[in-house]
Amino acid sequence: MNTRRRFLTLATAALAAPALSRRAFADVWPKDKVIRAVVPFSAGSTIDVIGRIVLDPLSKQIGQTIIVDNRGGAGGSIGSAIAAKADPDGYTLLVNAAAHSAAPAAYPNLPYDPSKDFAGVSVFGVVPNVMLVAPSKGFKSAKDLAERAKDGHMTFASAGVGSATHWAAERFLLSAGIKATHVPFRGGPEALTEVMTGRVDFCFVGISSSIAFIKNGQLKPLAVSTTKRSPTLPDVPTTIELGFADSDYTFWNGMLVPAKTPRPIIDRLHAEMEKVLALPEVQAKLAPQGVEPMPLSPQQMDAMIAKEIASNIKLAKAAGLKFN
Repeated sequence: MNTRRRFLTLATAALAAPALSRRAFADVWPKDKVIRAVVPFSAGSTIDVIGRIVLDPLSKQIGQTIIVDNRGGAGGSIGSAIAAKADPDGYTLLVNAAAHSAAPAAYPNLPYDPSKDFAGVSVFGVVPNVMLVAPSKGFKSAKDLAERAKDGHMTFASAGVGSATHWAAERFLLSAGIKATHVPFRGGPEALTEVMTGRVDFCFVGISSSIAFIKNGQLKPLAVSTTKRSPTLPDVPTTIELGFADSDYTFWNGMLVPAKTPRPIIDRLHAEMEKVLALPEVQAKLAPQGVEPMPLSPQQMDAMIAKEIASNIKLAKAAGLKFN
């Protein structure tokens, strides 16, 4: 009986040990160790711009250095794969966008599962994608562009296959009932350059990385892909307003961590991010970028991503979209 009792005591202690060690680990996080924030798109892209705005005050708030590691390519899947394989210790963050939940529809053989291999931490907000063209192209409106695209010779640029910029354009094309040739790049800045020069006809890119070019006249905005107009571009209509049903696309931006990261660390990160997003100086920087609040708990963020993944795969199959 004593032996059995001792065995049960030891077994209970062994089972409790991982939980206790996780709690103890969370209590000392963050320690004196650099935190890496993987941004799976090039520097200057929408998510990179927004990510840096929130990561700098987060670094100061928790007293730890956070370095941004831009790993662009393949619609964000290259950088995401790197983050998925990182140790789940709270020292690797993934700063991504809606491309995260679109990836499975574009890349059926991803080396990671966007839902199961990551845990949501915080949504920074929603950014409208803007349909942009070079003024020299002479497009008067999104309707004009759609009409002229009926000859089948239109081209559009994106920040990569399966990126949010790609998905927003595909939704518009599907709604308009037209075809266009996709010209993918490693990031939003490269796509904008090609549209500005007129080598590519149009693109959908977040306001954050395009607003400067809109203001100086190098790019002309034809529409935004949200359900309501953006306060940053109040005179620009939505694609829905223009009669393109189901063409809206929610371009969220946020933070995730490897799935096995201890829950106390995720909760701590979420709490710290809530403080950061409430700072007046951060809000003052996000507003001109077109970022609109989208407060979600980590669990709600996980549920949103799972729902979006299923929706995107279903839409791609139903529309016969071929991502290549």
